[in-house]
Amino acid sequence: MNGAGTAAHVAAIQNAIKASGAIIKIEVNEFVSLLSKMDPGLVIESQGGLFSASFKYLTSYKGFVFYTKSGDRLSISGKHEMIRAKRIWVPE
Repeated sequence: MNGAGTAAHVAAIQNAIKASGAIIKIEVNEFVSLLSKMDPGLVIESQGGLFSASFKYLTSYKGFVFYTKSGDRLSISGKHEMIRAKRIWVPE
């Protein structure tokens, strides 16, 4: 990729991050605690990992998007709707 192509690629990534808004990474125990405080809501889960399983989770609470990653599948209350996604991509 040439210099102009690289700059355009970086700009596209920055625009995607802006469009997604703030994503707040929290620890697993904080994520579980947050879910317990919520009214019924939506939780998105994806499973990945090459050598061992890893699970990523997203949810929205009071206008913010929260994200966590766990080595084990979380037990999500039946009051929350669960969507299993192929992949969750979070800018780091």
